[in-house]
Amino acid sequence: MRKGEQIAVRMPEEWRGIVPSEILLNEAEKIVDEAKKKDVVLRVLGGVGIRLHCIHCIDFCGRLGRMAVGQQEFTDIDFMAYRKQRRIMEVFFRSLGYVKRITTLSTASSERQIYFHPEGWFSVDVFFDKLLVANHPLDFRGRLELDYPTISLTDLLLEKLQIVTFSEKDLKDTLFLLVSHMIGEKDEREVINAKYIATLLSKDWGLWYTTTLNLKKIEHLLPQLHSVTEEERTLILSRGRQLLDRVEREPKTQTWKLRAIIGPKKRWYQHVETDEL
Repeated sequence: MRKGEQIAVRMPEEWRGIVPSEILLNEAEKIVDEAKKKDVVLRVLGGVGIRLHCIHCIDFCGRLGRMAVGQQEFTDIDFMAYRKQRRIMEVFFRSLGYVKRITTLSTASSERQIYFHPEGWFSVDVFFDKLLVANHPLDFRGRLELDYPTISLTDLLLEKLQIVTFSEKDLKDTLFLLVSHMIGEKDEREVINAKYIATLLSKDWGLWYTTTLNLKKIEHLLPQLHSVTEEERTLILSRGRQLLDRVEREPKTQTWKLRAIIGPKKRWYQHVETDEL
C-alpha cells in the first residue's frame, strides 16, 4: 500500500457495513459550509446533490428507493469547484481530516482529486470547472454561485440526462428532480431552466440526442415503477414533455444541423470509466 492511497475503515458495528445516507448528506453540507468560511467555492453534485435538493419530497424518494434493499444508497460525495482554487483544496480537506489519494493517470486525465473520509467510510471526488467524467462533458464555469450547497437544479438534471447508459438509478434520480420542481425559463433555485437546457442542446447534437432519448425513455420506464402514484406519474410525464417541447422549439445551430445529418451512425459521445455519478 502506498502512503495516502487508502486508510483503514472504522465503522460502527450497528451499521453492519452500510453507511447511513444521512451521514453522507450531513457531511456534504458540512464540507460546503466549512469551505464557505474559508472563501472556497464548493458545490455538491451527483446523487447526494440531488437528494439534498429534493429533501422536501423525502416520502417520494423513500417509496421509490434509489437502490435495492440492503445496498448502500450513496458510496461517495462529488463536488464541483473552480480550477483557480485547485491548489488550496488539499490544504482545506486536510484541515477536515481527509486523506488525499495519490494522483493516477485516471485522476489526472479527468482533472479531479480524490479524498478519503477520516474513518474510511466513503471517498470524496472534487472536479474543477468541468465534469469530464461524463459521456458529454459539462462546463460549470460561472455557474457554481447559482445555488447552495449544490450545483444548480438545472445542472443536476443535465448531469443525469447526459448519461448514455441510463440506469434504473439514473432514472430514479431524474424522477426525484422532475416530481418536485417546475419547468421555467430562468435560473431559480426551485425551477428547472428549460431555456438554458434548450440553448445548450441547440449547439450540440450529441448532447441533444442523448438527453432527448433519455427523456423519452422515462415515458416507457415510468409505468414499471408501481410505487409511483397516478398523480405523480401524470406530473412527471407532463414536465418531461414540457421540457422536450421547449428543446425542440429552440432554433438549432448550423453545427448541430450538420452533425444531425450523420446521426448515431457515428459515435456521438465519449467513453468514460463509469457512468455512475
